[in-house]
Amino acid sequence: MKITLLVVGKTEDRYLIEGIEKYLNRLKHYIGFNLVVIPEIKNTKNLTEAQQKTKEAELILKQISNADQLILMDEKGKKYTSIAFANYLNKQMIGSIQHMVFVIGGPYGFDESVYKRANGSISLSDMTFSHQMVRLFFVEQLYRAFSILKGEPYHHE
Repeated sequence: MKITLLVVGKTEDRYLIEGIEKYLNRLKHYIGFNLVVIPEIKNTKNLTEAQQKTKEAELILKQISNADQLILMDEKGKKYTSIAFANYLNKQMIGSIQHMVFVIGGPYGFDESVYKRANGSISLSDMTFSHQMVRLFFVEQLYRAFSILKGEPYHHE
């Protein structure tokens, strides 16, 4: 299985970039992983939230093939413990899923067309985080999940 994290807009804060790179390097040992950045929509001052979400949706859906398992990072999504998330990933691998694509949308979330295409959604917390920080939290949890599956000492219960 291969995993892609699809994000809208680049990360600009150095501390977040360094943290993300740290976990991306660690993930290489477990799975084929790719981080794809969709450029932010320009001239958003002239767009409504709905128009911005529609434009982002077009760019997101262009990156997805029919066979991809699309999972949205969404505040209304399913919540997992770290161990349950590891087990979820394991089931996907056993279930012959070839490519999982996790998507972190822009500041207003997702257009309805993206929700319709999605195979599921995950929430990292009841709290709201910036879409920049969610990237770091997600790659850390992905690394944690694979360390759990391998029985390595990173995660403590």
